[in-house]
Amino acid sequence: MTSQLTSPAPDLADSRPGAEWWRTTVIYQIYPRSFADASGDGIGDLPGVTAHLDDLTSLGVDAIWLSPFYRSPQKDAGYDVADYCDVDPLFGTLTDFDAMLDAAHARGIRVIVDLVPNHSSDRHVWFQEALASAPGSTARGRYLFRDGAGENGELPPNNWESVFGGPAWTRVTEPDGTPGQWYLHLFDTSQPDFDWSNPEVQESFRGILRFWLDRGVDGFRVDVAHGLVKTDGLPDHLPPVDGDSMGGHDEAPYWGQEGVHEIYRDWHRVLAEYDGDRALCAEAWLPTVDRTAEWVRSDEMHQAFNFPYLMTEWQAPAIREVISESLRAFPAVGAPATWVLSNHDVVRHASRLALTAENPQGHGIGPDSPGQPIPDLGLRRARAATSIMLALPGSAYLYQGEELGLPEVIDLPDAARQDPTWFRTDGERYGRDGCRVPIPWTASAPAYGFGPADGSGASWLPQPAEWETLARDVQEDDPDSTLWLYRELLATRRAEDLGAGSLTWLHGYEDDVIAFRNGEVTVIANLGTRPLPLPSGTVLVASEPIAGAELPVDTAVWLRAE
Repeated sequence: MTSQLTSPAPDLADSRPGAEWWRTTVIYQIYPRSFADASGDGIGDLPGVTAHLDDLTSLGVDAIWLSPFYRSPQKDAGYDVADYCDVDPLFGTLTDFDAMLDAAHARGIRVIVDLVPNHSSDRHVWFQEALASAPGSTARGRYLFRDGAGENGELPPNNWESVFGGPAWTRVTEPDGTPGQWYLHLFDTSQPDFDWSNPEVQESFRGILRFWLDRGVDGFRVDVAHGLVKTDGLPDHLPPVDGDSMGGHDEAPYWGQEGVHEIYRDWHRVLAEYDGDRALCAEAWLPTVDRTAEWVRSDEMHQAFNFPYLMTEWQAPAIREVISESLRAFPAVGAPATWVLSNHDVVRHASRLALTAENPQGHGIGPDSPGQPIPDLGLRRARAATSIMLALPGSAYLYQGEELGLPEVIDLPDAARQDPTWFRTDGERYGRDGCRVPIPWTASAPAYGFGPADGSGASWLPQPAEWETLARDVQEDDPDSTLWLYRELLATRRAEDLGAGSLTWLHGYEDDVIAFRNGEVTVIANLGTRPLPLPSGTVLVASEPIAGAELPVDTAVWLRAE
């Protein structure tokens, strides 16, 4: 913790109210263990991020968000944090972090880091103190320890289910060797939930925010931002919540409680102490856009992931509706609409948009899953979907590898899987490993250039052979590649200032067509079953090659009207 704090937030945008950078930015999510491996141990790291910042500059993104790189036993790929103010040796050191931050800022790229406030690792010093302490102690008061139900406390305190499957409670053995209290973990047993009614927990996280803000980070993506606060008394939830639910379709006594808003008002005040428009982004799975907008009122968070948009099926009426609702609800509270199609927790949209059977969030896809995706169709729809998304006003998030058109990896060997969901459900749910496979940089290199040329050639999850054709260096030379498409979309979005624009729906099209204007750009997407006539105008970007005067099926185009 001795490295110099020399990286102020970059001065890239007008900071007047209403013109802050986070209102229009395109943010690229880096899942550090799967982005680039500089050390050669098969796991991505912070020096690997630094080494590829020029690639992100050429892509055209404005900011990066890094999933957790903190000290952790890695039971849930770093979302089980043991020390919030240090870097895990897997990923490097604090000096490496500062070097990466300085290098990003020198290129005009802002840096957002993940924060995991709902729970810690069971290896966190606080939880170890809690296990060694008596019921009712100060140490146990930082977490949600409760006596069990039943005659001898042998039953969990309530019927809550873990998001990862199975009960949300684990019983401890007391220091004297007797069966004791139970602790709550909405996720894995190795991730005990904090008690956010405890002032010590609240003050600790203020200190964590300031630690990283002092180093120069531009903001925080807040994990499970709709969690933290639980209903008083921890009542049963009937019927028990489906364990795959993060709250997007379910009212539960541990999701979306009113008390979370005061926590974020407090954090908003902490960020306001710093120059540079530092930002908070909520991962909040909520049933409607209006509910999501509650997290970004003017004195709370600045952005919230638009999961209703992400989960919308490939149907034009549904997409139009969620866009309209988003552009109504978020600006109504003074916040930008945000748009996202993929991340480290969901099936990649190059596969998800071509599934032929229902696939509940969190289940993932494996070789035995029903409704296997149709690869060519999935990529075509993904390119069109991204073309729609990046033309919308507001801020957008990209997930590493989607610019290469990477699909979900389906045929991972069972022995290679590492997601807690896979183990807690005895293999009934494949989980999220398929979207976390390390990305390919160089077709001819070991592990497709994920690690150094003199490394082992291994990666922590195996990469499929077909990714050789998707490697970045292959796509660099192909003007029809997905990489070129993303670059064109991002460059045109910036040149036309679409993030700060406004949307006007265009009428006179069939129901399975999405058509709108943002500024001087007309966007048309054909989600129907046959080609449609293309209006006159200059084609700025098209998700697929266009020959003649027709827009092919599952294709989107940006036009400048003549």
